[in-house]
Amino acid sequence: MRNHTMVTEFILLGIPGTEGLETVLFFLFSSFYLCTLLGNVLILTAIISSSGLHTPMYFFLGNLSMFDLGFSSTTVPKMLLYLSGQSQSISFQGCMAQVFFYHFLGCTECFLYTVMAYDRFVAICYPLRYMVIMNHRVCAILATGTWMGGCVHTIILTSLTFQLSYCASNEVDYYFCDIPAVLPLACGDTSLAQKVGFTNVGLLSLICFALILVSYTRIGISISKIHSAEGRQRAFSTCSAHITAILCAYGPVIIIFLQPNPSALLSATIQILNNLVTPMLNPLIYSLRNKDVKSALRSAFHKRGFAMEKKEKTYSFGGQNFPIHAMYSHRFAAIGDPPQSMITRRHELYMLLVTGTWPESWLCVNLLTVHLTVTLIQCQRDGLALGNIPEANL
Repeated sequence: MRNHTMVTEFILLGIPGTEGLETVLFFLFSSFYLCTLLGNVLILTAIISSSGLHTPMYFFLGNLSMFDLGFSSTTVPKMLLYLSGQSQSISFQGCMAQVFFYHFLGCTECFLYTVMAYDRFVAICYPLRYMVIMNHRVCAILATGTWMGGCVHTIILTSLTFQLSYCASNEVDYYFCDIPAVLPLACGDTSLAQKVGFTNVGLLSLICFALILVSYTRIGISISKIHSAEGRQRAFSTCSAHITAILCAYGPVIIIFLQPNPSALLSATIQILNNLVTPMLNPLIYSLRNKDVKSALRSAFHKRGFAMEKKEKTYSFGGQNFPIHAMYSHRFAAIGDPPQSMITRRHELYMLLVTGTWPESWLCVNLLTVHLTVTLIQCQRDGLALGNIPEANL
């Protein structure tokens, strides 16, 4: 169908039932968003900076942090703008981009959770073959597959949604552009887009969730066969955070798209949990509770602090030796040219010599060598004994 779009922009009406609470919600969601950015950036910093975290599990965790950063940044900045009193309008192209990236990152993250469950299944059920099965090539293929699968899924949904004509109302009764909120504004037949959207989003999420359940069923059976209580506790601890994150991510998606007529307030609340709260909690429930990640963060900041301290010491070395050079300069003036000694030993010159700093310490060493050489030559010429040199009158 050819696109005869007449609408050039949409008006986002915001979160239903929150009139008069814009200021409170702005500060609340801003704090959530900042925590999301900080937590996921810290996870990426720990994984990249520590060679001990260059393993399949943390490789997928790094991908999850990148998806969480992008997923929350797709909808939250625009929401914060109109909560702060800015314009609620969004261009047609901006709405299309929001739909694309929202479903692309959301679907890719669902695939990634499934891959992470498979990674835990291999690690616990086949520990001796883990590094052979989950080698670098397999990890790269799995990560690329999640990206490609999410991209194909999103291209189909976005093309079916925005090839329709939008010639009636342009008011989107939601706080961001999503397919269930935009499709009612279309002038043409939306049945195909609705069916494909239900299949691609709802059914695909259920399939991924079922695969995760199968993986964790096998993991539970393997854990029950471990004889030591410590071994069972350690195996369970590696999976508990992942299970919590999966429930937070898949729960809202399944609830929204399986309800025939969900209420607007319930849908908005669940979407906010999915878009903002879950990406904020993932670093806490999944990674920052991990001792390896905490150790990597401490090591990264310690190395940075040590490097800065070492740099400061390097640059202050010349400054520490500069007073010695000033003392030799004073001795040189007293011995080499006694009549001019009182003229050259002015207070202003002393202040310059003492407060000066040299960026390179070798320059001080070279200057000291020159002063000593010239002083010795002057002493030999005048027949002075080093023991008869008068004390300086500072």
